[in-house]
Formats: sequence, C-alpha cells, structure tokens
Amino acid sequence: MENFNKHTIQKDETLQSIAALYDFSEEDLQMFHNNNCTAQDIIFINLKQQKELFIPRTAVLDKRKLVRFERGNRLSFQPANSSYNYGVMITIENGEKKNEIKYEASVKWLKTENDLHYFEIDRTSKLFINEEEIDDIADLLAFKTSKVLYPLQISVDQTAKFNAVENLSIFKNRWENIKEEVYKEFEGEIVEDYLFKIEEKIYEPEIISLLIKNDYFIRTLFFGVYQKFSKEFNINELESFPILDNAIEPLYKINLEIDPLKDGYDLVNISGTGKLYEERSVHDFINGAPFSFVIEENPVINEDGNFRLQFFMNGKTNLPESLYLECDIMLEERKKISVVISNLEEN
Repeated sequence: MENFNKHTIQKDETLQSIAALYDFSEEDLQMFHNNNCTAQDIIFINLKQQKELFIPRTAVLDKRKLVRFERGNRLSFQPANSSYNYGVMITIENGEKKNEIKYEASVKWLKTENDLHYFEIDRTSKLFINEEEIDDIADLLAFKTSKVLYPLQISVDQTAKFNAVENLSIFKNRWENIKEEVYKEFEGEIVEDYLFKIEEKIYEPEIISLLIKNDYFIRTLFFGVYQKFSKEFNINELESFPILDNAIEPLYKINLEIDPLKDGYDLVNISGTGKLYEERSVHDFINGAPFSFVIEENPVINEDGNFRLQFFMNGKTNLPESLYLECDIMLEERKKISVVISNLEEN
C-alpha cells in the first residue's frame, strides 16, 4: 500500500488552494510532496512545472471514505449487540495430502465487562469434509461428541484477541445427554473406548480450554487486529498460531498493515505477511519440543514457515465480513493451514 495519493493539478490551482481543499497547511503539503516526488518536481516556493501533487493517503474530499480510528490510530472495536452467521472453510495440508472442512457458525455478542467482550458461538450446520457430509463412523462420533461444546461462550480482550472459555462448567451436564444420543446410534467396544477417552477430557477443564484455544476458526476470527497502528498504518509484532499440536505455539514475525481508506465496497482492508521466527529447529518441532535444547548466545533463527492474512471489515462497524488466514511450517513435509471465514448475511 502506498502512503500517498496524487492530486492532478488543474489550471489556476495554487499550492494554497490545494492545501485548503484538503484542509492542510501549505507548509505540511509542500513537505509531504517534496518527501515523495522526484528531484525535478520539488516545490521550492510555488507550483511551476508540476503536473501532480503528492498528498497524504488520508487527504480525501469525501471524509466518509476514512476508516474510523480511535485516538492514536487505534482501530475501533465496538461489538455491542452484534450477531453474525459465518461460513467457515478450513484446509489442512500435509505434503501432498489435503483435507477441507466446511461448516457454518453463529457468533453473538453477550456483554462487555471488565475490559473483556463476551461472545456465544454455535455451530449451525452439518459438517462437510472434502465436500461430502460426514458418514464415516469415526468422523460421526467426533462430530456428535463435539456438540458438547456448543453453544460455547468465550471472552476476548479489547483488541479482539481470544482470552478464555467462559462456560466450562456446563460441559459436564451436557455430556450425559450427548452420551445418551450416541448410544442410541452406535454400540460396541470401540464406541465405549472412544466415549471413555472423551469423558476423561470433559472432566479436565484445562484440556478442554486447550482444545478450544487451538480452534482455527476462533483463533482467526479473534486474532486481535484492533490495535494501535503507527502513523504509517502498520505494526510489526510477534504472533503465535496453533498450526502444531505443541504446548508452545510457533511464533511468526508479522507485519500488519491497514489501509486508512475504505475500498470501493466500503470495506476496511487489513493485510499481513510474515515468517516463522523460532529458535526451535525443524527437528525440535517434529519431536514436539516446547523449546530449543541448544543454548547459544547467537541462536540460528528458523524461518522456514510463512504467514499471511487478509481481513475485510465492515466499513460502518469495523466488524469482520470476510477473513483469510494462511500459515505453514516445515516438518518432515510442509504443513499448511488455510482458514476462510465469510459473513453469510447481506448488509
């Protein structure tokens, strides 16, 4: 994204008149132009041979095109009374193997309290794997027992980053009803063993919290992009993502960038790219190591992983309309996760 726009200079326009048009001082406009133009187009006192004038990206005549920021370029997050239905597609690739999961989910704001926002999440459709409704016994068992989690209540912080599961205590009560439903459809020793293993997890809140923390849909939707951006409208940060089953998630060094102008569809555009930034080697990740066992003063950084996101937010509310997140890491083969989330309701 360029940090400037260009104004085509019209006949009889002056530096003073153009500055007044965009509500800038002459000095600020002249300095901005001179910092971005070629040597032959520098303005010394007045406009002369210049055909175009470099102006800040936020210098627009229609102020409705500007993204709504709070003080200090902080993207506003005000989800009160919001309710969305999303289509979700998650693609998991391991080398040449590829599986695609699709379902629909609802996300409803519940309350805001003590600097946390509370939401209820529910799965509202059947689950499809590789475009087919699940019919394999193992997949059906997994799907039916996962219903114990929904509706799910979570909290997120002021940046919309996932914080915690808030209704853990209710899962035990739901489990008995879910188990009864499963026994009506399935029987046998394999089913008994499977339900026993699930029940062990249900009665361990820490395990359930970890499972939900690793949910790709929740972690993408509540990635935490409502932050304070620099005057260049970007952020450089370290972020983790649960691409692996590891106690410590891999870290990625990411550059997030927000366009201060809404696009032609009245959407706020946020993009991000990054690389893996880990002291742990490929071998460490393959073996599930939570940290590097090699201690060095100047460790070699493992950068064999990529990160990319593209978020489109509603221009009036700043709430998510369409999100894409892609993350990969090198193991014995490259593992890649792609998450697509789309609002199913027309505005």
